[in-house]
Amino acid sequence: MIYVVCNEKGGSGKSSIAQTLSVFLKQFLSKDPLLIDADPQRTTAEWAAERAETDLPPIPCIELTGNITKPLQDLHKRYDSIVIDCGGADSKAMRSALSYADIAILPFRPKRRDLKVAPGMAEIVETAQALNEKLRFFSCITQAPTLPSQGYRIQAAKNLLTSLDLKPLQHITRNLNGWDDADEQGQSVLEWEQDSKAGEDAHNLFNELMKVINEKN
Repeated sequence: MIYVVCNEKGGSGKSSIAQTLSVFLKQFLSKDPLLIDADPQRTTAEWAAERAETDLPPIPCIELTGNITKPLQDLHKRYDSIVIDCGGADSKAMRSALSYADIAILPFRPKRRDLKVAPGMAEIVETAQALNEKLRFFSCITQAPTLPSQGYRIQAAKNLLTSLDLKPLQHITRNLNGWDDADEQGQSVLEWEQDSKAGEDAHNLFNELMKVINEKN
């Protein structure tokens, strides 16, 4: 299974989602995932390098840019699970990854300037599906405000994503320090004991994702 985490808007938490998904696959589904950093900012590659210096289970990571379809075809023969972290741009790497992947995950912060790109992303994945019939995509709300009074922002974002047929997952991730703190140590929030709420968010999100994927298969 090849997962692409993408959004042409930067800052939506793509790298954190990709890194944590790879740990989830290894820790809870007994997979040996490969991480691909297709973002010129190298956030995930640096995270993997920091992780390699710890006693945590290693997550192999490579960097790819440009048209990555051929490398993906070759790597898929060796890895049954691949997670691709795409940069915050409508790049050749993102489009080529979507042309070969099984699952696309589109993270959105519930903010107006972030959601402005949602219609464009809906067109991109629709175009990708025309070329790649097996591609399925889901969106998710990330870095959501923790105050209950701000819940309307989350619901409004889900409503917009639903109207665009971007299939938002019900579970969300909240704007909690654990995501940054874990990242700085080469960990995921699933392993970061100082913030169990962030880990719970990730666990619920990916459990839901796997359940939805399996229900359709």
